[in-house]
Amino acid sequence: MPPMLHRFSVMDVAAVADTRDDAAWINAQGLFGPRSEAWRLNREAALLLGAGPRALLMQVAHPLVAEGVAQHSSFREDPWRRLRATLRSYLTIIYGSTTEARAEIGRLNRFHRNVRGPVSDSAAALAFGPAYDARDPELSLWVHATLIDATLVANERWIGRLNPGRRAAFYAESLPIGRAFGVPARLLPADIDAFDAYLERMIGPAGPVQVGPLARDLAEVILRPPLGPLHPVLAGIPASLYAWTMWPAIELLPEPIRTGYGLNLGRRERLVSAWLTAGYRAWRPILPIGLRTMPWALRADERVAS
Repeated sequence: MPPMLHRFSVMDVAAVADTRDDAAWINAQGLFGPRSEAWRLNREAALLLGAGPRALLMQVAHPLVAEGVAQHSSFREDPWRRLRATLRSYLTIIYGSTTEARAEIGRLNRFHRNVRGPVSDSAAALAFGPAYDARDPELSLWVHATLIDATLVANERWIGRLNPGRRAAFYAESLPIGRAFGVPARLLPADIDAFDAYLERMIGPAGPVQVGPLARDLAEVILRPPLGPLHPVLAGIPASLYAWTMWPAIELLPEPIRTGYGLNLGRRERLVSAWLTAGYRAWRPILPIGLRTMPWALRADERVAS
């Protein structure tokens, strides 16, 4: 399991241990702790509007990830279930206690043992072979990388520019989590510069992440999710009435991925995306903390404070 990731110094821990039960205190901090960039950068609930769909679109742009999603989930019928499950898992690992975070990592690793099967797309089978396995370290690394990248990109667009030190710190905090999901150290990019180079290589013209027909099929569900699974009353609402809410996520995509999906943003789409971004930045300082903060982050704050 991953080592402790909270960024307290040895002297900090020693000082607190004099007045508190050390094991309980460390467990309350979780794998990252309140001084970490992970706790700072994943707090804003509004970031889901951009980071969530962007991460999913980046993930399924890899043909083998698309195969796994299509064959081992009810994604097409109820994409909200997968979104909720992904969000719950990710934020439990970030904000849960050490015990909760490690249990979630273990649960995901056990679940992915059965996510394997034949590659249905002929072009993907020619490029990668006849079968896929979610435990493949290179696939685990790609999924892990899309979550890191989406968090950084959405924060910079919706909240404000991150200096190089913060970007580097956030990436460094993620390394033990990557190893916990079965990615060996030799595959993990060593630092943020290597991580940026890895992303460019993966989505470049000769990289393995090339949007195929299966990814485009799944993208329709991601960008125009049926509302019926949320509540039967919403089932009759046409997707054209709410598709605009996904335009900010589309704008955040790298150009090669957006082009692969055939998602061409016109002037109207860019204006709406800019309006949503500017609106959130304007309202953010006056919105109550409890309204704009992820519930997982609020619970973690309470747990540490107590």
